[in-house]
Amino acid sequence: MSGAPTIVLVHGAFADAASWAPITKLLLEQGHRVLVPPVSNRSLSADAAYIRSVVEQVDGPVLLAGHSYGGAVVTVAGAAENVVGLVFVAAYALEEGESLGELQGGFPDSDLAAALVYAPYPVNGAEPGTDVSVAIEAFPVVFAGGLDRETAEVLAVSQRPLSAVAFGEPASVAAWKSRPSWGIVSSADHTINPDVERFGYQRAGVRRVVELDAPHLVMQTHPAEVAAVITDAVAELA
Repeated sequence: MSGAPTIVLVHGAFADAASWAPITKLLLEQGHRVLVPPVSNRSLSADAAYIRSVVEQVDGPVLLAGHSYGGAVVTVAGAAENVVGLVFVAAYALEEGESLGELQGGFPDSDLAAALVYAPYPVNGAEPGTDVSVAIEAFPVVFAGGLDRETAEVLAVSQRPLSAVAFGEPASVAAWKSRPSWGIVSSADHTINPDVERFGYQRAGVRRVVELDAPHLVMQTHPAEVAAVITDAVAELA
């Protein structure tokens, strides 16, 4: 496939497509083709299947970038034929057959573990599911550290929960085994233990790892640096 790839930005749990807004703006200003689809956060297989369907409707190559849980999603969705690379941003890079819970379980808990709250949600024709979100009072520090308090409080009451089933569902494929990848570690992350990020990237053999003294929402606090990693990946692929 020839031509510069379309950049597809995939958000994670407790956030939505707007979490990428500073990066989206920068990439569009630079003339890149960008898509930022919504993720339902219902299950890893369903979320990855949806993102893959978006990717496969793009005419030409695609560079997938995933933040947080979005890293697990692109790990699976990245098996689409027209995906030419992956960028992990403070993200989970799963092995085939591995779940989020299994990867996290090998490391000390982050502050997120004690801040999670659970609520039922209806499932047609089945038992209710369980939504997992971040306690509103803990969200500004645990998830939105580095942002001004007013912005963090708005995000706290508008977060998109993650279904509990997503934590235990294994990845059906690990696209990094057949696609080049790049990674960003947020060394001041209180949502994902930074060592989880480092371990996943090392195992995936990412071409380059950038460590930023940044919180979990690194796209909001360090947009220029994150955008640079993505555009450097585009340049290398070209």
